[in-house]
Amino acid sequence: MGRLDVNRSGEMEVFSRVVELGGFSAAARAFRMTPSAVSKLVARLETRLGTRLVNRSTRKLQLTLEGMAFYERSIRILSDLDEAERSASTSENPAGRIRLNTNASYGTHILAPVVPEFLARYPGISLNIVQTDAIVDLMEERTDVAVRAGPLKSSNLIARKLGATRMMIVAAPAYLERFGEPRSVAELDAHNRIGLCYTRTIEGWPLLRDGEPVTVPIVGSTQTSDGEALRHLAIAGAGLARLATFTVREDIRAGRLRPVLEDCNPGDLEEVHAVYLGQGGPLPARVRALLDFLGEKARVG
Repeated sequence: MGRLDVNRSGEMEVFSRVVELGGFSAAARAFRMTPSAVSKLVARLETRLGTRLVNRSTRKLQLTLEGMAFYERSIRILSDLDEAERSASTSENPAGRIRLNTNASYGTHILAPVVPEFLARYPGISLNIVQTDAIVDLMEERTDVAVRAGPLKSSNLIARKLGATRMMIVAAPAYLERFGEPRSVAELDAHNRIGLCYTRTIEGWPLLRDGEPVTVPIVGSTQTSDGEALRHLAIAGAGLARLATFTVREDIRAGRLRPVLEDCNPGDLEEVHAVYLGQGGPLPARVRALLDFLGEKARVG
C-alpha cells in the first residue's frame, strides 16, 4: 500500500483522541465510529509501524514507550496542520480554547484584571484558567500555557520571561502588636513563620545577618498550598510570611500588612515565566496571541 493510499493524518487524529479520552469507546463516540472500527484502525497502524503502541486491558489503556513517542509527534504534526490551514484561510483572527495554568498569586493580582481586555481583543478565544501553585505536567493536563514563579528546572519547555518580583517578609499590625516586631534575624526564633507546604527549590528564607547571607528555616504552626492563602493568613495575623512584592503592595498601602526586617532583606528576585511545550514548530495562533498579550499587559515587577 502506497503512502497516498493511507490517511496518515486521520490515523494520527484518531489515535491521539484514543489517548486523550482514555479508550477506544470514548474516541469512537467522538468520531461517530464503532469501538471495533477504532480498535482495528489502531491495530492497522501498529502493523504498519511494526510496533505496539498500546497495551490493552479490560480496565484501561496504557501507552507503550513507542506509543507515547508517536502520540507526542502526532499532536505536534496535527497542530502544525491546523496552523497551516488557519494561515491559508481568509480569517486572521485567532480562535479556540486555551487552557492556562497559573499560580494563585499571579492569577489573582496580575492576570484577572486584564482578562477582560484580552477577551475583548480576541473574541474568538475562550480561556480555561486553572489556579494552583503545584507544578503540573503540561502534556498530561493538556495545558497550553503555564505561569510559573521561581527557578525553572531543565525540561523540554520553552519559557518566556514575564518579569521578576522582589520578595519581602510581612506581618499584620495586630500580630506585631501582640508578639512584637523582630529587629534581627535571631529574633525570628520567637515568631511563627508560616509558609508553603510543598517543596520549593529554595527552602527557607534567605536573609542577611551582619552582612552575611543565611537561610532561616520556615518553622510555624500553619502551612498552606498556595501563595494567596498564605497572604490571607498573614493578613489575619497568623504569623510572618515571605511573599512577592506585587501580591502585598496594596495591602501595605492599605495598612493591612507591614514589611518586617527590610534591613536584612538581600533583595533577591523571584522570576516569573510563561512556559509552554517546545516542539520546534509554529505555535497555534491562539497560544501565540496569549503569550504576546501576557508579555505586553501582564508582567510582574
